[in-house]
Amino acid sequence: MRSTSYRILVMGASGCGKSLIGKQVAAALGTRFIDGDDYHPPANVAKMASGTPLDDDDRQGWLQALADLFAQYRQQDESVVIACSGLKQRYRDCLRKGDPKLEILFLEGSRDLLRERLETREGHFFKGENMLASQLADLEPPGEDEACTVSIELSPEQIVEHFTATLGGGLMRPPHAPLP
Repeated sequence: MRSTSYRILVMGASGCGKSLIGKQVAAALGTRFIDGDDYHPPANVAKMASGTPLDDDDRQGWLQALADLFAQYRQQDESVVIACSGLKQRYRDCLRKGDPKLEILFLEGSRDLLRERLETREGHFFKGENMLASQLADLEPPGEDEACTVSIELSPEQIVEHFTATLGGGLMRPPHAPLP
C-alpha cells in the first residue's frame, strides 16, 4: 500500500516566495507548514541581518535540524511542508537524509524579479544585494528528475495547482479537481 503522506521542500533564492507558496501548498494538502528560517541559530540571523552571506559551515547545523524534522514526520507517516533555500545539491542531499523520497518544489525567478520582491519586503533579516548575489552564485538548480520547477512569474494559485497536480508522480488530483 502506498503512503499518502509527503515531506515537501519548497526551495529557491530569497524573495522567490517560499513561505507564501509553502503555506498555500500546506493548506491545499491539509498539513503543517514550517518556515526553515525559524530554525536558524541566532548567530546565523545576526550574520545575515548585517548583510553577510552564510557559508557552508554556518548552514550545516541548520540543515541538519531541518533534516531531523523531515525524519520525524516520515517516522510518523505525516506530511509536512518546509521552506528552505536548498541552494546547493549537497544541501538537498543533507535534507534527504530525513526522507529519501523528499518531494521538492523549486521556485525559479530572475535576478531582477527577486531583487524587486526583496526591496518591497519588510521585517525580514535578509538584507542587501550582495546577499542575493551570493545566493544566486551558490544556486545549483535541481534537475527535472529531482524537483518540480515552477516560475515565480505565475500566480501563487497557479504554482500550487501545478505542484500538487504533479506531487507523487502525478498520482494526486489538484485541489478541487472532480473525482474520476
